[in-house]
Amino acid sequence: MKRQRAMALGCGLLAMALPVAGRQATSAQQIFADTPQASATTRANELTFYRDVLPVLQGHCQVCHRVGGIAPMALQTYAEARPYAAAIRTAVENRSMPPWFAEKGIGHFANDPSLSDAQIARLAAWAAAGAPAGNPEDAPPPRKWAERWTIPEPDDVVAMPEAVEIPASGDVDYTYEIVPTHFKEDRWVRASEILPGLPEHVHHAVVYVRPPDSPWLRHAPVEKPFTAATLPDAQGQRDAMWTTSDILLVYAPGSTPDNWPAGMAKLVPAGSDLVFQMHYTTNGKVGHDRTRIGLIFAQQPPQKRVLTLQLTNDRFVIPPGDPDYRVEVHGTLPNDALLLNFFPHMHLRGKQFEYNILRPDGTVKTTLLRVHYHFHWQMSYRLAEPLLLKAGTRLQAVAWFDNSGDNPHNPDPTAAVRWGEQTYDEMMVGFFDVAVDPGFDKQRFFQRKHPPKPVK
Repeated sequence: MKRQRAMALGCGLLAMALPVAGRQATSAQQIFADTPQASATTRANELTFYRDVLPVLQGHCQVCHRVGGIAPMALQTYAEARPYAAAIRTAVENRSMPPWFAEKGIGHFANDPSLSDAQIARLAAWAAAGAPAGNPEDAPPPRKWAERWTIPEPDDVVAMPEAVEIPASGDVDYTYEIVPTHFKEDRWVRASEILPGLPEHVHHAVVYVRPPDSPWLRHAPVEKPFTAATLPDAQGQRDAMWTTSDILLVYAPGSTPDNWPAGMAKLVPAGSDLVFQMHYTTNGKVGHDRTRIGLIFAQQPPQKRVLTLQLTNDRFVIPPGDPDYRVEVHGTLPNDALLLNFFPHMHLRGKQFEYNILRPDGTVKTTLLRVHYHFHWQMSYRLAEPLLLKAGTRLQAVAWFDNSGDNPHNPDPTAAVRWGEQTYDEMMVGFFDVAVDPGFDKQRFFQRKHPPKPVK
């Protein structure tokens, strides 16, 4: 993964819903003033906040819209939600909130936050009726959150020891920080979450696992930030550009934490280091970031080990002005695996991303996921049920890019665009997570005992 210009997280209702087409932007105070006062008593059949609206907000919105969350406003209480009743109605009716970009009818996903038609109608009717409060005794128990975490309280938190200084302007090279875990025994991680210290500066973060016997970046400083350019040896500079090390977790705006099904986990061997790869962007202000990762450990060894793999094409040139440029890559699984999760990654010209299973003749057998890509909401898509992929299965990732002037995010429609770290460059990476035998690491998984037969 690589770079981009910092943008506000699109989790805020006002940021996504206002201004509405044909209207001027409206302040929260104006929304409040335009919302009729609810009567002190409500009719028995009237929709109310505590009985009808709050359960929807808890289940679909408060993961972002809470105190300490990434959204610009909390929606945990009536006093917090009522000023935004009109904005809530607009956002849910145009389906910009909750954000979800997978095409309907292709796959079923456990983390789909989309509202049902009935829930949308309920929120809209509540706002139209003047956003009545109702009886507080009708409220469900409040959801409990562990500080800024959306996972439960972590068993351990590994933080970058030294803050990284981010300049006010210009490009920032990928920055690394190696952090020893001091684990005395192997630890199986069943859930994890990355919390940037300065989300407004973090385009992405990747945390890698470096086992004690790995030669990767062995001459780099420990517990101090560095870039490839600051490393004195050529091997270290190459190491900073590419690695086969296991990925513990990837963070990008809009991404969700890992929380694996029962009996599945990622391995951090005893004595390992965690290597933070940070891609920072500038926004006119100097900043200092100390990103951290929270870990929840499995209580016993799992039945399956989770590995993060990827399909990557870094050899493309997107012509100037092309509104629908296609890039694809495919690969063959060397061993059986359970497919769990997808995480596509592109930059500002990203338009659509697709994962497919191919037949031996190269035609598409099954489309697993089609995403209408949104750079500022780089979401993961977790299958509702793991899918068994037999050895020999051919997986394909396809990306489409819009390099035209009609793309409002396009930094330069006249440029021929290649792979690169900055967001004015492009990337095409199809991450996906699989569950395998716990005795497999990534290197062993890619060793074929026998040439696999193509899966028809």
